[in-house]
Amino acid sequence: MPSYAYYKKKFIPLEEAKMGVMTNFAHYGTGVFEGIRGNWNKEEKQLYLYRLKEHYERLMNGCRVLKIDLPYTVDDLCDLTVKLTAKCKFEEDVYVRPVAYKSSEAMGVRLHNLENDFFAFVFPWGRYLDTDSAHCCVSSWRFPTEVPRAKLTGLYITNALAKTEAVENGFDEAIMLTPSGYVAEGSGENIFLVVDGKLVTPPASDGILVGITRDTVMKLAKNELGIETVERHINRIELYNAAEIFITGTAAHITPITEIDRRKIADGEIGKITKKLQKLYADVIQGKNKKYAKWCTPVYKK
Repeated sequence: MPSYAYYKKKFIPLEEAKMGVMTNFAHYGTGVFEGIRGNWNKEEKQLYLYRLKEHYERLMNGCRVLKIDLPYTVDDLCDLTVKLTAKCKFEEDVYVRPVAYKSSEAMGVRLHNLENDFFAFVFPWGRYLDTDSAHCCVSSWRFPTEVPRAKLTGLYITNALAKTEAVENGFDEAIMLTPSGYVAEGSGENIFLVVDGKLVTPPASDGILVGITRDTVMKLAKNELGIETVERHINRIELYNAAEIFITGTAAHITPITEIDRRKIADGEIGKITKKLQKLYADVIQGKNKKYAKWCTPVYKK
């Protein structure tokens, strides 16, 4: 089944969406991106886009950082994304990649006197980390905090270096530290520890991306399990002594970590709190938990 893109204000087959080699965005990372999951509910024969509005609100915040002025409202972008995803007719989990960017074919490092544009495409995508539980390492690459942590395309080169270092050394994912040596996040995920029955996660003040899945987990833990989340600095040694650890992200969902730096986390099995959150989260994103129906945008008209 073909994928489609929204490009140059038209819906076109994905393979026809081509960009000029001089496009400013391609050379200087002058773009803002999002990742949006579409989760397939086979019983309802429905595809649900998860927290669509929140993703586009964050994209618009990033656009303000890079002086990208789009001729769309958040509601316009949500409507476009539903139409684009429906056009693809997928009956499986998908991923939507929207990008706002400097579209001028012009060289030179700047944000001013450049045209802006927006594109998005949809493709089938299963598990981001193809494992039931991840083995991780603490990366030698330090987390950049000098630039605002919006989802700016140019910021992710350090994350890519960390991810590849981890994989080439036999791990599934990297855990990055701040310049001060505190735990920050994975290469593409937020991180949570279970300590004394509570969730512990780095604070926004450590420069992390304040993830939408991170927010979901904190709300589900409190509302459904009565578990509070503490946002504070996390020292590296705490990774080795936590009762449970998991990472969260739109792509990664909730992925347990059972080993870090070749040290087992607790007994090396997926923890009880992590399992409960995984089940809650899976039901929510597939539209099965009607208490959180407002977070799910149906794609197909019934």
